[in-house]
Amino acid sequence: MNVESILSDKGDPEVRTIEPGRTVREAIARLVQHNIGSLVVVEDGEPVGIVTERDILRCCADRPDRLDETRVEDVMTRDLIVGEPGDEIDYVMGVMSKNRIRHLPILRDGRLAGMVSIGDVVNIQLHETRYENRHLKDYIRGIY
Repeated sequence: MNVESILSDKGDPEVRTIEPGRTVREAIARLVQHNIGSLVVVEDGEPVGIVTERDILRCCADRPDRLDETRVEDVMTRDLIVGEPGDEIDYVMGVMSKNRIRHLPILRDGRLAGMVSIGDVVNIQLHETRYENRHLKDYIRGIY
């Protein structure tokens, strides 16, 4: 199974984004509004980074009185780690685990195609494991 299957199962392909010049308070409002944990930072339609709850918590700890002044570009993660629709789920899980990230933007031909969370990956793996277990139990019982 690959990332494309997760994206098609999720339905709504819209990735929530924010511009680098917006304030951290605006980023917080979007995260809360959409009940999500990260926003892809885009400039001229191109992804240039990601801002996560963790980035915002660091900002709040360092500059709690400056959320209206601090720009997203000042707190975002610039080294964007991305996936592609054809990536296998095991590979994506390894990338996310190795880099200690919970959200992976998916690019198709350099453009945002979707977002995969660690929860999406775990749910797919759980579903596949349950299916495989059921299949093996049926085989052992001689149902096939």
